[in-house]
Amino acid sequence: MKYVLTASLLLLSFTVCSQSKIAANEQRLQNRIFELSQFGKDSSGKGYRVAYTKGDQQGRGYFINLMKKAALEVTIDYAGNIIGKRKGKNPALKPIAFGSHIDMVPDGGNYDGCVGSIGALEIMEVLNENKIVTDHPLEVIIFSNEEGGPVGSMAMSGVLTATGLKEKSQSGLTIADGIKAIGGNPDSIQYCIRKKGNIKAFLELHIEQGGILEKENIQIGVVEGIVGIVDWDVTIEGFANHAGTTPMNMRQDALLAASKFIIAVNEVINSVKGNQVGTVGKIAAQPGAYNVIPGKVVLGLEIRDLSAEKIEMLFNEIEKRAAAIATSSKVSIRFIRHDNVPKPALTDKGLQTIIATAAKALGFTTKTMQSGAGHDSQEIALIAPVGMIFIPSIGGISHSPKEFSKASDMANGANVLLQTILQLDKE
Repeated sequence: MKYVLTASLLLLSFTVCSQSKIAANEQRLQNRIFELSQFGKDSSGKGYRVAYTKGDQQGRGYFINLMKKAALEVTIDYAGNIIGKRKGKNPALKPIAFGSHIDMVPDGGNYDGCVGSIGALEIMEVLNENKIVTDHPLEVIIFSNEEGGPVGSMAMSGVLTATGLKEKSQSGLTIADGIKAIGGNPDSIQYCIRKKGNIKAFLELHIEQGGILEKENIQIGVVEGIVGIVDWDVTIEGFANHAGTTPMNMRQDALLAASKFIIAVNEVINSVKGNQVGTVGKIAAQPGAYNVIPGKVVLGLEIRDLSAEKIEMLFNEIEKRAAAIATSSKVSIRFIRHDNVPKPALTDKGLQTIIATAAKALGFTTKTMQSGAGHDSQEIALIAPVGMIFIPSIGGISHSPKEFSKASDMANGANVLLQTILQLDKE
């Protein structure tokens, strides 16, 4: 088995070297990032291509036009996902799919999702220019409303619920009305579900959205998985009383207990090895006056990790620390867990190997790493093997107008994606 794997990797290395002239067009990638960034800007120049808004619709129109110019067969499924198909030599083979999203958070950046979408289209352009026809059919998928769901990929994997369709999106429309606005049909959403095994693999090129690759001077991140995310509302109740007349040793200060709780969360998360993270990201104290001891505090707790079991273990430890704080501070602490949270999604080991080998054959440095942010791949992993390729984010900045990745890094990622697809096509 080890011999077969080694031989396969050697063959891939040789293939990549022999196809070194087949490469992504760096200038075209950069131009299209700039062109796409113009859609959804407000009067002050800030980016506002939130899903379902006019800017999103215009950006989608721009992208659809590019796909058609690349001779792709373009359709919009019932969830509003844009799908561009390229025929293969053998239509009986399962399609290889790749892509990302182009919607953004309010006042977001121009690279999150867009690099993977434009990079996916670049693959089709390069294949056209080099007159390469793959054996497998190929599909570029631009998922709808990733930032607010991810709605499009949830629909495709069959987990978007009727309740989810009724929720409000960041555009102000319900998800259902938003889907209608971009050409989908929420009443027929079940018909866009792809059955497990119908896609050979799904690949997503993405900016890292963190600072690890840049800090370590690594060119390509090979993603081993996307973390699960669990959120809790934490309510701490003491007793609101006069701040001037209540002695310090007679207080039931909910905010003081909350402070101890926040420190305890940090200590628990750092008490075990790994890449897990825990955050208290919001806090509200009541009644909120200078002269009143806080009687109630509501916190937001979040834990992320690749292992659902580790998340539960960490939360159990936090609960124990909370119980001790409640006793010593004479307060009550209760937790309400949020449902419908993203589960951890591991990428396919075989795809990890192909991506890493392709990157090294192209002369790039690599690092196996987890994704601390959610992606469409997390949902598609329910129905197909997935692989993700990260490129550096300058300064580790994302979801910000200052988000930036170099054109050379975008081209590096696209070239790794291209070689990965060509290798997959042979298997």
